[in-house]
Amino acid sequence: MTSVSIDPVASDSAASDSAATKPEPASPELVALAEAVARRRNFAIISHPDAGKTTLTEKLLLYGGAIQQAGAVKAKGEQRKVTSDWMDLEKQRGISITSTVLQFDYAGNTVNLLDTPGHQDFSEDTYRTLAAADNAVMLEDAAKGLEPQTRKLFEVCRLRRIPIFTFINKMDRPGREPLDLIDEIEKELGLACWPVNWPIGSGDRFRGVIDRRSKEVILFERAERGRQSAERRLASDAPELATLVEPELLAQALEELELLDGAGADLDLELVHAGELSPVFFGSAMTNFGVHPFLDAFLELAQRPTARSSSSGSVDPIGPGFSGFVFKLQANMDPRHRDRVAFVRVCSGKFEKDMTVQHARSGRTIRLSRPQKLFGQDREVVEDAYPGDVIGLNNPGMFAIGDTLYLGAKVEYEGIPCFSPEIFAWLRNPNPSAFKSFRKGVNELREEGAVQILYDLDQSKRDPILAAVGQLQLEVVQYRLEHEYGVPTRLEPLDFTVARWVIGGWPALETLGRIFNCKTVRDAWDRPVLLFRNDWNLRQLQEDHLDLELCAVAPVVSGVEPIAL
Repeated sequence: MTSVSIDPVASDSAASDSAATKPEPASPELVALAEAVARRRNFAIISHPDAGKTTLTEKLLLYGGAIQQAGAVKAKGEQRKVTSDWMDLEKQRGISITSTVLQFDYAGNTVNLLDTPGHQDFSEDTYRTLAAADNAVMLEDAAKGLEPQTRKLFEVCRLRRIPIFTFINKMDRPGREPLDLIDEIEKELGLACWPVNWPIGSGDRFRGVIDRRSKEVILFERAERGRQSAERRLASDAPELATLVEPELLAQALEELELLDGAGADLDLELVHAGELSPVFFGSAMTNFGVHPFLDAFLELAQRPTARSSSSGSVDPIGPGFSGFVFKLQANMDPRHRDRVAFVRVCSGKFEKDMTVQHARSGRTIRLSRPQKLFGQDREVVEDAYPGDVIGLNNPGMFAIGDTLYLGAKVEYEGIPCFSPEIFAWLRNPNPSAFKSFRKGVNELREEGAVQILYDLDQSKRDPILAAVGQLQLEVVQYRLEHEYGVPTRLEPLDFTVARWVIGGWPALETLGRIFNCKTVRDAWDRPVLLFRNDWNLRQLQEDHLDLELCAVAPVVSGVEPIAL
């Protein structure tokens, strides 16, 4: 496969002015690196299930020129399947259950789009993906407004201070008043909003949007399903508008815009990039209304790759040394080759094919010979990559989620923790002759974070305990073990709902002596984990042992290899 070429563009005036103030001119390599970083845009899409997240992803790819026809999540007949939902189970159920990376070039920018699962059972995969994102697009259903999963993911973005762009979807269906939707976001999330465009009508009377900055009216015409819709721009006072839009709809939209302007708020990019102000867009991903203007405005307003925290302090993306971290592992993206891919977010410097890097956790030296550009399930060899890009690396079993790769001075980025599971079950292998395939499948699915694996302290009990946030995670593990590894399995539920890691490890636990109303197991890193039937049992143990420190989030491990089944 040929490598992807990137059209050179001049650096912006701000970067030129900054360079001019330096006492010494930057080297050509650093200038080229700065220009490449300025072209990068990286973002994740977050939402509640059924808000239209994967449909919006497809339409962004369509307008970005990455695909010629958009698919639909719930495909019928000859309608295309979506690009981002590549796993067979995703196609069967019509939901996204794994994060996907899609990279494409648009308007002089290289865009890295991270499509995340909306279903709450896969929220941990979304948390990991947000660790690699510079921006987030929060998708909201115009009829339902804020929903529980949206609130949960918003809090993760707030913790990471990720800029949030809001796209209010499904305006072509009956929904709530736009002003009510804006007011709900501001009151319930404490996030100030600045509508970049404003809808003209809704439901079957949705006619388009008014661009608040240019004062243009953007009218849309329905296009053939999956194709780009036509777009017509007119001045808000253009005489022909009277024949194209019902006067009362236009008058209402302009009146509401006056109310917003009267509030006196400005579009402040510093507040946007600090995650305190959200630009808001209205549209319909299914019918393509508003998608193209959103993409253009987002690329203009979005945050470029920025410095990241590490053990050595803040790491500037325009630094001489390459560094990046693994935020996702995926087995069997190509079932024919039984491959394993590590998703690496490039944080600093320039990545080049065949470069030799250091693996921070193990201290080993690794040659990265076949880096890949990712586009859903499709991949092609890439010659280089820059901060903000996501690349795929062949994983021979060396990488773990959170691992740092670097060249030059040692750097180690903050690890990605595991969250407390709520559902537990023995995973039984009824066919002993298939134990080798069973073990391989369990170990690889644990590596990629599909589920957490716990082990009984009784060495004679060889079957693992699956620990998950939601029931659907367990079903996916069973499905993949059978269809990717050829091992049918059965689950035996355990009567526990709470897990806590013991701070201080086994020594801290041994000082307690015998403990009651909980089960002690070990995780893949040989750390003690206590399982409780309910919160009451947890509180009772803590009251009986005031010196015992427990944690709901698994501590990040460095320099230790996990235990294999």
